[in-house]
Amino acid sequence: MTQPFRRSLIKRAALTLGALALGATAPWAQAADEAPNVMIERLSTEVLDIIRADKTLQSGDIARVMEVVDRKIMPNVNFRRMTASATGPGWRKATPEQQQKLQQEFKTLLVRTYAGALRQVSDQTIEVGPLRANDSDKEVLVRTLVKGKGEPVQLDYRMEKTPGQGLGWKIYDLNVAGIWLVDTYRPQFAQQINANGIDGLVASLVERNKTNAAASAK
Repeated sequence: MTQPFRRSLIKRAALTLGALALGATAPWAQAADEAPNVMIERLSTEVLDIIRADKTLQSGDIARVMEVVDRKIMPNVNFRRMTASATGPGWRKATPEQQQKLQQEFKTLLVRTYAGALRQVSDQTIEVGPLRANDSDKEVLVRTLVKGKGEPVQLDYRMEKTPGQGLGWKIYDLNVAGIWLVDTYRPQFAQQINANGIDGLVASLVERNKTNAAASAK
């Protein structure tokens, strides 16, 4: 296996791990007073244990991965904000129905894109950097390194404190090896919107998901 290819697999595994680590344990209300970096360290450790113990999850089985995403991840992510940021100015022009469809198709795209990388999760550990933030901050950046065979992979989280009491922190963007998830998709989405509008973007995501589903079925 060439070094660039191995590096690519590690990056994909890191991103998948980051996504699954968002909600691998108890409800956020139980950890409302937990510092965001402490929370990320705890959840990352727990999700590694979950992946290693679940052969179906390791295999990248889409139904199983989607079940984990819907049950444990989505309640802990501001996915509406993530999708809106990736969509850009066109988001404000979209109807509620279009926004809902965009979120669903974007989630499916991410799950299908990175599900296979779960096979690469084995002996990785997570090192969480110190949190550089004030108690009054509503948004923070949590920096981590995914360590395993080869060079460590940078995996950072942009997080926001949800309003109200007992709701804790939510993640709205991920950075793997210097590339932010939202930044990766924003120009692609903008191109589709400029050419064919919001409906064109939705249609392109639907088609990509069908193509990915067909490819994984072979």
